Amino acid sequence: MNALARCAAALFFGALCVPLPTLAAELQPTHEFTLDNGLKVIVREDHRAPVVVSQIWYKVGSSYEKPGQSGLSHALEHMMFKGSGKLGPGEASRVLRELGAEENAFTSDDYTAYYQVLARDRLSVAFELEADRLASLRLPPEEFAREIEVIKEERRLRTDDRPSALAYERFKAMAYPASGYSTPTIGWMADLQRMKVEELRAWYEAWYAPNNATLVVVGDVRPEEVKTLAQRYFGPIPRRAVPPAKRPLELPEPGERSITLHLKTQLPSLIMGFNVPGLATAKNARPVHALRLISALLDGGSSARLPARLERGEELVSGASTHYDAHTRGDSLFLLSAIPNTQKGKTLAEAEAGLWRQLQDLKQRAPSTAELERVRAQVIASLVYERDSITNQATSIGQLETVGLSWTLMDQDLAALEAVTPADIQQAARTYFTRERLSVAHILPLEARQ
Repeated sequence: MNALARCAAALFFGALCVPLPTLAAELQPTHEFTLDNGLKVIVREDHRAPVVVSQIWYKVGSSYEKPGQSGLSHALEHMMFKGSGKLGPGEASRVLRELGAEENAFTSDDYTAYYQVLARDRLSVAFELEADRLASLRLPPEEFAREIEVIKEERRLRTDDRPSALAYERFKAMAYPASGYSTPTIGWMADLQRMKVEELRAWYEAWYAPNNATLVVVGDVRPEEVKTLAQRYFGPIPRRAVPPAKRPLELPEPGERSITLHLKTQLPSLIMGFNVPGLATAKNARPVHALRLISALLDGGSSARLPARLERGEELVSGASTHYDAHTRGDSLFLLSAIPNTQKGKTLAEAEAGLWRQLQDLKQRAPSTAELERVRAQVIASLVYERDSITNQATSIGQLETVGLSWTLMDQDLAALEAVTPADIQQAARTYFTRERLSVAHILPLEARQ
């Protein structure tokens, strides 16, 4: 699988609304070391069940790709299951299935990752299989010829035939005028049609090196045993020179941009996005954490401002949401989306004006201490509950490390959110919610085309 579904889902993202738990969660023992070949290994102990998750993260994704070569990272992810030095196509997956293990992979703008969830005493199998395809991927031309057709069909089903995904792809291409984040993870169809297996071989040899990867292991393990296994299976793989990769930086104020799309959809909808920094590019982290809380303040359950004011209060929209990802390798977007309440005769222009009113309110008046504490409690509760999953723990660690941050931020997150004040919220809104940073997409049914 890849990150396309997550991109579309981002339009309808909302912070989880849960009661505030006791937040005295103990930090899990976490250890890191680096092999001689440059492979970074992070081990987080969680001994509640005899299960372990193993993930390997490569610092390469669609934002690394050049024009004309979009989709290489995602296509290579597919081909990583098509045979290596020891096993033929699909045989590694068969071995893992017979062990009762779960496996999969995903590609995004910033990374490509592969994972296995299995019994703790089978970790060596996961390491051996993963190291084998890192060292000796085969890339048979006949397998590529079949798989590229699968990828084309995936693009048709998940993007071309899904209006929300297609709209977001077009919007993203406009909203990132200066960086590789404008490139769709699955690739443009024209690039998929002319992709060659030789390009995948060059991409693999350029980026799939131990010194460009992070191995994350979370579960019922001890660091000593993981280190021994990592040295046994990954240690012999030589390091290689990796191309330089600059952070995807955006123009701070690109100017207001807009696009109108006529798609096969029954209802009109709206996407607004503001160019903002992420944790990896911000000079000061506090405004970034303020943006995270603003997202929850606007769209953090039924009591948040958008559903309370625009949906139930004014009956202006039939749905509205926000999304902000602070953990990107480069600059990010603060997203808002809405569907006007057409049953009440509301238009896209009125829905857009309603969203702007909520943003202007944040600029003019800082939220009350009580409202901010309620929102903060929801966000922190969600983060605490996520730690119950060893897979979520591993994914958080891997993502932070791969975008150029540190896994230690995961354990500092609650304190960072606690430090945000109402004045920080107001200042972040004033700084970032400007028309000079704005992209807008109006999505209309085909029948509305003049």
